[in-house]
Amino acid sequence: MDWQPVYDFWFPLDLTTAGIESHWRMLEWWMRGGANAELSRFAPVLAAGRSGRLDHWPETPRGRLSLIIVLDQFPRGLHAGTPAAFASDPEALRLAEQGFLNGHYDALSNPYERFFYFLPLAHAEGPDHLKRMERVVSVSEQALAEAPPHLKPVWEFSLTQAQANREIIARFGRFPHRNPILGRVSTTEEAAHIAKGDFVHLRSPPSNAAGVRP
Repeated sequence: MDWQPVYDFWFPLDLTTAGIESHWRMLEWWMRGGANAELSRFAPVLAAGRSGRLDHWPETPRGRLSLIIVLDQFPRGLHAGTPAAFASDPEALRLAEQGFLNGHYDALSNPYERFFYFLPLAHAEGPDHLKRMERVVSVSEQALAEAPPHLKPVWEFSLTQAQANREIIARFGRFPHRNPILGRVSTTEEAAHIAKGDFVHLRSPPSNAAGVRP
């Protein structure tokens, strides 16, 4: 299997000169798991990635990014609401951390490539989660500072999402909304948070262009 079809699927548009409406539509499509129904054809790719049959992909920066997307994003669309949605998080995080050390992250120039490269740091639970969330917030602040003026609302939304997730991890040390899925017992405070239902990952972008595949 080659990584290019995954990359082309996840980044179908060159947004370099696109207006903000296209950016909002693309962001909404990503947040819906790449229009989940379209992901079914990549189920064999996810299985291959989890079994180690795609371990040659990380030889290049975009190959590494594509495998991170397979292991971090695809499970959330293909296995939403089940433990399998989070099963690949540790491996996606390992790939990302390796790429920070070998220069693969620095070789990515597109801000959206870097955005998805960084997501395993936010998604993977663990003892260093809060420290990783601080890194995500810092990178999000930098992305906002570097964004052109007409696109700053997009990156402001991204920053608020990162900040909200940091607050969740600082407060609970994990994502409470995963507790019922993973069979974990919730604390009283976590149960109240779950009952409220204001989950960061379900917040919609402030756009009326949502729901349309670019």
